[in-house]
Amino acid sequence: MENVGSLGVLLGGSWASGVNLYLTTAGLGFAHRMGWIDLPGQMEGIAHPLVIGLALVLFAIEFFADKIPYVDSAWDSVHTFIRPAGATILGYLAMADVGPAVQYPVAVLSGAVALDSHLTKATSRLAINTSPEPVTNTVASVTEDVSVLGALYLIITHPVVISVAVILFILFSFWFLKKMFHLVKKVFGKKEQARRPGFEPEDPGKSKAS
Repeated sequence: MENVGSLGVLLGGSWASGVNLYLTTAGLGFAHRMGWIDLPGQMEGIAHPLVIGLALVLFAIEFFADKIPYVDSAWDSVHTFIRPAGATILGYLAMADVGPAVQYPVAVLSGAVALDSHLTKATSRLAINTSPEPVTNTVASVTEDVSVLGALYLIITHPVVISVAVILFILFSFWFLKKMFHLVKKVFGKKEQARRPGFEPEDPGKSKAS
């Protein structure tokens, strides 16, 4: 059962870190301090009050930055390195008692899972920002925060469920990211074309007449 719980922490925590590293760190650390979960290896270090406090401060900053169109995309760009790196460190700490033969591959896997969820989030936001509706952006941000809280709940109560859910998400993300990259490329390609000197949008009436 302990191994199942550790798998839930690794997969669920890595996925959640890719969406919101600071909320995930604070949540897992707080859950450990409350006795709701036993963090594996040396991950208990994130349960230190200073670590939880710093994570909450950074989460508060991200909470507002993540709800402003284009500011959120800039924030995501910076965190393309921070979130996977954070998940890599968490995976490394979780396997501290096992040895390098397992510790390094698990750390890399944790970072890869976080990168996958981060890219899915960042690409979705970039597509949403092409819409002039600021409400859509806020709704997406709140939904992401709630999904991280939901993942933390499942890590604590149903580690098998969160493990299966993350695996299914990764499979889905391969299709989703391919579609979203094509969409973003198409939208920004049209904008770039419209900026070119002498560009004239096609007249629908003229094309019908021809």
